[in-house]
Amino acid sequence: MADNARAKRLADLIREVVAQKLQRGIKDPRLGTHITITDTRVTGDLREATVFYTVYGDEEDRKAAAAGLESAKGILRSEVGRAAGVKFTPTLAFVADALPDNARTIEDLLDKARASDEKVRETATGASYAGEADPYKKPDSTDETDDSTE
Repeated sequence: MADNARAKRLADLIREVVAQKLQRGIKDPRLGTHITITDTRVTGDLREATVFYTVYGDEEDRKAAAAGLESAKGILRSEVGRAAGVKFTPTLAFVADALPDNARTIEDLLDKARASDEKVRETATGASYAGEADPYKKPDSTDETDDSTE
């Protein structure tokens, strides 16, 4: 089993090689400039690599890009093997990255929170306290005993 540093270096190399090959080497129109390789992970035994990608566009573009990556998997794997120089070239699995969807969900939740805060701020404007302005009890001056009479 390889060490984690070697797996990380191989993952970085795979990410760079796949991105460069997609940008300049493959003539498939489904794999245009709207694909971004976001991350690559390699198993500890260096046998399998998972390549995460995002696609700029709608659902149809995502499906076309997934089909294009699947058809170019062999070419990309041979390029990785040529660049890596390892005994066994890892198999490539392409997975659509969920990061943009998660970011969109978080942005929607933050927008809802901002709208809710604005409603609370509007409600609080001009409102008065339910009780006194200072709810804490303070000792009265009449409650104190005069110690000088003893």
